[in-house]
Amino acid sequence: MKKYALIVAAGSGSRMGTDIPKQFLLLQGKPVLMHTLEVFYNYDPEMHIILLLAPDQKDYWRDLCQKYDFRMKYLLVDGGKTRFHSVQNGLEHVENNALVAIHDGVRPLVDRELLDALFLAAKKEKAAYPAVPVVDTLRRRTYDGKNKSTDRSKFCLVQTPQVFSSCVLIPAYKTEYSEKFTDDVSVVESRRLCKPAMAAGKRENIKITTPIDLIIAEAILSQRQ
Repeated sequence: MKKYALIVAAGSGSRMGTDIPKQFLLLQGKPVLMHTLEVFYNYDPEMHIILLLAPDQKDYWRDLCQKYDFRMKYLLVDGGKTRFHSVQNGLEHVENNALVAIHDGVRPLVDRELLDALFLAAKKEKAAYPAVPVVDTLRRRTYDGKNKSTDRSKFCLVQTPQVFSSCVLIPAYKTEYSEKFTDDVSVVESRRLCKPAMAAGKRENIKITTPIDLIIAEAILSQRQ
């Protein structure tokens, strides 16, 4: 089966508190997004990589590619007004009978072992996603403005990439957008086309959202070298 990777990177990154969107910030001397794309290329050079960027970011990205001599092969596609619409745009370039990984452009630390597990599970179950247990104490806010402790063993933190057979992913994304769609698994589950399998995620597979995340990513990459 052909493999695709849809790298979603059309966000503005407002929580980072910088004028530059977080996917373009430097991580060990080059933009975060370049690290993310290289992960998938190095995993499988034959993988079809589709990069979803906001239309007004494309020229800036091309300038970065020239500056950092980034020549990796991928297809650049316009992102949409939401993550859902970006994925819809990307799926227009995906063939049937394929496995499709959908990944955050600001998760540059996913490793080969996790990718292997997810693609294998998706081939068997049609959909798979990584998650890690919650380790902090949780408290749930109540409608009266108070809060109470809740059982953290009933919860997990979901990561990307989320990997699907195109036979369930493409039909699922023909539905109308809903604010209830928090990720790609929630879209597939809404159509009841399969039961996505949960795989063990990795804590180092962080999403770079705030300045401290960038510091952590720098440390993890330094340790891997």
